[in-house]
Amino acid sequence: MATAMDIWGDYFTIAKWQDFVAGALESGSSYPVFNINPNDAREFDAIYLGGGAAGRFGAAYLRALGGRVLIIDRWPFLGGSCPHQACVPHHLFSDCAAQLMLERTFSGKLWFQDLNDKMVSIKAIVELFRSGRTGPHAMMNYQSKEQLGLEFVLNAEAKIIDAHTIQVNDSQFHAKNLVLALGAKPVVPDVPGIQLKGVFNSQSLVEKLDYEPGNTAVVIGGGKTAIEYGCFFNATGRRTIVVARHQAMPMLKDAESRAYAIKMMEEQGMEFLENAELSVIHGDAQGKVKTVSIKTSDGIIDIDTDFIFIAIGEQANSEQAAQTLGLELDDKSAIKVNRRMQTSLANVYAVGDVTGPPMEMFKARKEGVCAAKNIMGQVSEYKAADYPDFMHTHYEICWLGLSEAQARERYANVKIMKLPPDNPNGLDVGLPAGDRMMLYLMAKPRMSGFQKLIIDGDTRKIVGAIHIGYGAKDGFQYLNYLVKNGVTIDDLADMDELFISPSYFIQLCRLRAGDIHFNDM
Repeated sequence: MATAMDIWGDYFTIAKWQDFVAGALESGSSYPVFNINPNDAREFDAIYLGGGAAGRFGAAYLRALGGRVLIIDRWPFLGGSCPHQACVPHHLFSDCAAQLMLERTFSGKLWFQDLNDKMVSIKAIVELFRSGRTGPHAMMNYQSKEQLGLEFVLNAEAKIIDAHTIQVNDSQFHAKNLVLALGAKPVVPDVPGIQLKGVFNSQSLVEKLDYEPGNTAVVIGGGKTAIEYGCFFNATGRRTIVVARHQAMPMLKDAESRAYAIKMMEEQGMEFLENAELSVIHGDAQGKVKTVSIKTSDGIIDIDTDFIFIAIGEQANSEQAAQTLGLELDDKSAIKVNRRMQTSLANVYAVGDVTGPPMEMFKARKEGVCAAKNIMGQVSEYKAADYPDFMHTHYEICWLGLSEAQARERYANVKIMKLPPDNPNGLDVGLPAGDRMMLYLMAKPRMSGFQKLIIDGDTRKIVGAIHIGYGAKDGFQYLNYLVKNGVTIDDLADMDELFISPSYFIQLCRLRAGDIHFNDM
């Protein structure tokens, strides 16, 4: 049986990589795969321990600057948890939720099948993801090896020896710098019954679900992951109860926008228990979940279910590095770094989820690149701030800048532009009705979405924006750049709209452009 595999000089097509990754995952083989240039005698400028978003992008940038870099990852692929257990599955599940909401809204009408009182298989969708995820894995391996020229060791459990040395089996690798891109894992609450079959998190759901959940799903948590997965479970036709320790969906600071999003979820049948927490999970004689007890302000509520989804946060994978290197951690076990991504040891850097929130893809990539620049002598600083944010419910929700309340605390003359307008029957008007919303516009106008611009009336600068609907994700990336650079309603009005979502913002601004003393709209 092979103990290692050396692939330097071999050409791997995407199809060959796909077969390789699928085989490694299926067999659980643990032999390392080496892709190291035997003709390069230079010392590594850095070892990136972890080949996810932070490690892969950082390593690619360091190599582009002329340095030599090695990535070591425990999985047989590069790309990290995003395509394997995190971003890609939750986007798949959210696509399913949006499609199923549409089909249930028009069930038995037009060309839509009758989904009334019918459940859709969660297990089949999870299995679809499992079978399809090797494609992204293969693409990232191919791109990293053949197009970016990266050196890496995959399928390898690495041991940190010191701040310059990593060991894989009998091999040791030395570098001038060490970059920890170790990621994070879901927090597991310490409650009785947490080990029972039928308790899942975002990782274990896609790896271990082997039965069809019953008609009730209980989601523990009120953040992004809890809401996104909860909407998926609800859309499959199951009673879905979200249990939030405090407020559900607290990341959406604008109260009016949050209220609309919650209302739309409730109209789909979702239930929310706020200021509540998981108390005990009860099992049956076979060790399967049977009932869950929830502690509320009114006492204990028992819910019969065979399916519990835990989403109460992520914890940095910092244990080995902190213990071996003596790194300074924060109160949540994330590795402390300065704006150059340096830890408490000058030549040891940390990037991505292991440095704590926000645990977002863009932040991981930018931190990985920031570390690469500093290692190669280009002074660079980064701190995630003033970024656009996004989450799924059954809709796509985007927001940036200030909420209305935050804006009113900061500015004396706040103006609001929004759709639908404040009106006794405002929700019954089919606006904003942008991308993929036209059927709702015609038949269920209250479901056609929500948009809001928040403006400093004195300078006419846009200071906040929210969109609930579809088709705005890409637009918000660019809108945020404009907002940070002081875009006004007059600037936005001068843009060309390609479609009405999120370009309704352009239209609303155009209606007020030139009006010095404009009112809310």
